[in-house]
Amino acid sequence: MKVTEVDIAFVKPREGLIAFASVVLDDELYLSGIAIHQTFVGSGHRLTYPTRRVGEAQFNLFHPIRKPIGTAIEQAIFDKLNDVVSKQGAGHNRADSRPAPV
Repeated sequence: MKVTEVDIAFVKPREGLIAFASVVLDDELYLSGIAIHQTFVGSGHRLTYPTRRVGEAQFNLFHPIRKPIGTAIEQAIFDKLNDVVSKQGAGHNRADSRPAPV
């Protein structure tokens, strides 16, 4: 599988959450609601995948089950995140890609 599109929507930072990402896999499957968190140690990031709570139970909506696709999704999202942040730092802000202060 290959990540063919990545979009990032920044949010007001809260408890490490800085943005949500969506990806398209192989131009066939759209996945959204992937949370991007800034790690508390250093300047790294981590992803969490969406879940749904029903009563006391919590269910995963989707997540990678094989390491290669998980790594590909992470790399594509982090590359896009770095690209957007570097453009923002260079004064090339876009309204839909403007990162919130971290």
